[in-house]
Amino acid sequence: MSSYTPQTDLPLERSRLIGVILGGVSYGAYLLLTVQAVIALMQRPRHGQKIANNHRTLLCYTLITFALTTINFAINTKYTEMIWIDLRNAPGGPVALIENEMQYRINFVAICCGYVAEWLMQALLLYRCFVIWNWERDVIIPMAALYIGMIAAAVVVLVQAGTGTPFYSINTMIVYLAFQVAHTMLYTILVAKRLLSIRGQMKAALAEYDSGTYDTIILMVIESAMAYTVFIIIFIVGFAVHSDPLSTLCFLSVIQVQGIAQLFIIIRVARGRAATHEWSTRNAPAAPTTLAFAGTTSIPAEGTNVAQAAGSEQDSVSDLQSYSVSAKSAEANV
Repeated sequence: MSSYTPQTDLPLERSRLIGVILGGVSYGAYLLLTVQAVIALMQRPRHGQKIANNHRTLLCYTLITFALTTINFAINTKYTEMIWIDLRNAPGGPVALIENEMQYRINFVAICCGYVAEWLMQALLLYRCFVIWNWERDVIIPMAALYIGMIAAAVVVLVQAGTGTPFYSINTMIVYLAFQVAHTMLYTILVAKRLLSIRGQMKAALAEYDSGTYDTIILMVIESAMAYTVFIIIFIVGFAVHSDPLSTLCFLSVIQVQGIAQLFIIIRVARGRAATHEWSTRNAPAAPTTLAFAGTTSIPAEGTNVAQAAGSEQDSVSDLQSYSVSAKSAEANV
């Protein structure tokens, strides 16, 4: 019995279906991590203290980005259903519906929600970097410039998409993705550099200081950024060489991947807060090695003679507490 292969772009159709399936898998992981983050952020500290204000802010951030990502995923799933069921007899068939998806307003709503969610996620990175560096101008200017450039490129993409331009023909999309990669990589480099500097100062001041916390945080920041950056680079390559199937696969999961990378850090930091009180009540003069949230930051500037701040041996415990506050502040905002 002979089989009939339709004269159509089968790789593009397959990529749309596989992309939605993979998007569902990534959304499931994102949903699970969101629930864990909400539980961790709503958990009251021991001894009856109130939930920290920055926990509330992160809780709002987590819920808002989750709502936007959910809308984006739901619309992409619905439109995939429309391609092969509701609009099966449309002129050009499924291929035309995939290539000209921006002619349907629901897809424009989806991309708008996705972009706003990405802006909020990148804004969180921006804020963390500013706080870690104590709002230094040399850090604010390049990071803010990349962030503004990213939003400007996204607005151009939305304007072109709103006029019905085929999504895979919007070359500004490459610029937008490039800004995201540059912003994420610069954030990672700056935060890692700052934490390495603080770790060196702490070890110089306290010979027996356990720097394992800083090593863990640096690895955590690099790993989360690397996963998202590699994914975006694959997306850029697919878009640049006009590989619509590869672009479709990445497009349907990119927001969930970015959200997952950030939730890993939020969960670990939120859960680390419970152990902070234990360290603060111990009598042993050991620096805390857990993640913690802090309301304000006071990080020693580079070049400061940290060793002199340690003082005499009689004041070593009180000085250690000052270093602990500075260390916790750095850890809290990663």
